[in-house]
Amino acid sequence: MNTDLATRAHPLGPSQPGQPHPPTGLLHVLLTIPNALYAAHLGRLLGHRFLLLTHRGRKSGRLRRVVLEVVRYDASTGESMVAAGWGKRTQWYLNVVAGGVAEVSSAGRTYYPTWREVEVEEAIGILADYERRMRLVAPIIRAVLGRLLGWRYDGSQAARRRAAEQLPMLAFRPAGRTDDTPTSAPGDVMRYSE
Repeated sequence: MNTDLATRAHPLGPSQPGQPHPPTGLLHVLLTIPNALYAAHLGRLLGHRFLLLTHRGRKSGRLRRVVLEVVRYDASTGESMVAAGWGKRTQWYLNVVAGGVAEVSSAGRTYYPTWREVEVEEAIGILADYERRMRLVAPIIRAVLGRLLGWRYDGSQAARRRAAEQLPMLAFRPAGRTDDTPTSAPGDVMRYSE
């Protein structure tokens, strides 16, 4: 099995130097655990550490679901910030930017969100805060980020800036109805995506 991320075939196309790479092997398996919990309707057990984003495909019009790690949660506003792990080629990111956000589920709550793109300067601070909060596993976080980014991420300010420029962040917050019923039209098929 070829584990070289730079040469591995992927639906996003071949990896380019300095561009995010999809995870493989054990990392891929570990990153699918939150998906399995949401698929089993146990996502609430993850609290605000992860969210389930339901988005509409910009080309297909079909509803898709993706579980995302929350890098910052603001309890006062209910805002959750997530990073597009494959950069600006990330499908869920492209769908949201094209107007395809449908709903967010997190900590047992489902809501229709408003969203905003997080500016690079704010994203740098979010990454620094995330690393501080996760300091016990910081070496693992740096290794995972380096693997996704395609270059050695060392946690320096320069590396955070480069990562924030490469991996756009979006922030979602409640903007209306909240319940446990997905917003889907008859015949919509919910599919988990990247």
